[in-house]
Amino acid sequence: MKVLVTASERFAITNDNTLWTANAPLNYQFWTRYLDVYDEVYLLARTKLYSEPPPGWIKASGSGIKAVPVPYFIGPREFIQNYPQIKNAISKALVNAEAIQLRVPCIIAQEVHRLLARQRPYGVEVVTDPYDVFTPGSVKHPLRPFFRWWFPRQLQRLCTKACAAAYVTERALQQRYPPDPLAFSTHYSSIELHDCALVSIPRSFGEGIQALKLITVGTMDQLYKAPDVLIDAIAICVEGGLDLKLVLVGDGKYRLELESRAKKLGLTERVHFQGQLTSGDAVRAQLDMADLFVLPSYQEGLPKAMIEAMARALPCIGSTVGGIPELLPGEDLIPPGNAAALAAKIREVVTDRQRMNRMSARNLEKAREYKDEVLRERRIAFYRYVREKTELWLKTQK
Repeated sequence: MKVLVTASERFAITNDNTLWTANAPLNYQFWTRYLDVYDEVYLLARTKLYSEPPPGWIKASGSGIKAVPVPYFIGPREFIQNYPQIKNAISKALVNAEAIQLRVPCIIAQEVHRLLARQRPYGVEVVTDPYDVFTPGSVKHPLRPFFRWWFPRQLQRLCTKACAAAYVTERALQQRYPPDPLAFSTHYSSIELHDCALVSIPRSFGEGIQALKLITVGTMDQLYKAPDVLIDAIAICVEGGLDLKLVLVGDGKYRLELESRAKKLGLTERVHFQGQLTSGDAVRAQLDMADLFVLPSYQEGLPKAMIEAMARALPCIGSTVGGIPELLPGEDLIPPGNAAALAAKIREVVTDRQRMNRMSARNLEKAREYKDEVLRERRIAFYRYVREKTELWLKTQK
């Protein structure tokens, strides 16, 4: 059976119809998980044509994973401008599709749902929370308040109409976007955590260590991950006498603005912008050189970057959003958007090395719950349910 999978991300596509991504976790291997149940995967996503793949980008399609291009657009204005072509591309994709899997929130998924035949079954995989995405400070757009009202309501509608719903969180997203009471529902992270990603023992932080390195991982295309808040917190800590350095892994349109912010605060020698890393090994190498992972996000589903840091036995600080409280205890959490509170929490942690040792051991143990063999069984059950419901529906169409 063929499955049509929607993606909110934007891809490059070359003349041979190969998809390329700058986001390493969304590589070809990621999409092959659907092949555990389906015969072919058709990835419905925004694409931009290139004669050659952009430098550093990696393949997102290949054997069993085919591209179904949607005209490229950024933001609601370009969506409206290109809507006839977008609608036409989606309509054609639905003619050839059998099973439907919607990764949400996603404007393409919303349009797929609008065009679906009545009673046609589909599954949703809820990976983040649009209500938190459009929280003040995370997105700079004049329509942000409207988006914060509109997109959560669309996601609620998609979830209640789905025959099956899978969430990256155990509880958080389910409470805000509940499935139909009769629908199949499960939860699993989209992370692929193999044995090589997990260290064998916790870290040991000696009292004699002075300078500490902090790290964060996330896109700079928007300010969802609050790197600006983290830089401000580092400035407060340094002014208070702490010897800290910060590594930011990721890239995007706000990088120059963030670099200027660090320079203005006198942190040029303390804040290092690593850029986008296109392999798991490269990210793990950076995590292994750090002492504390910090993710003060405005929004999250269940952050893969934090789980990967926990798998390297890193102590972690996170905000009280999305599924982060399912990963960390309350003592390691801070409210989003509050640089002073974040600075106080960093000081509280780094000045107590025994606490860092306990955090390391606890985080490593928690990360083991997200090993691939643990999550794969839930994913397969979800895919099989959607496939079976689709097979029944297809029989009624003959």
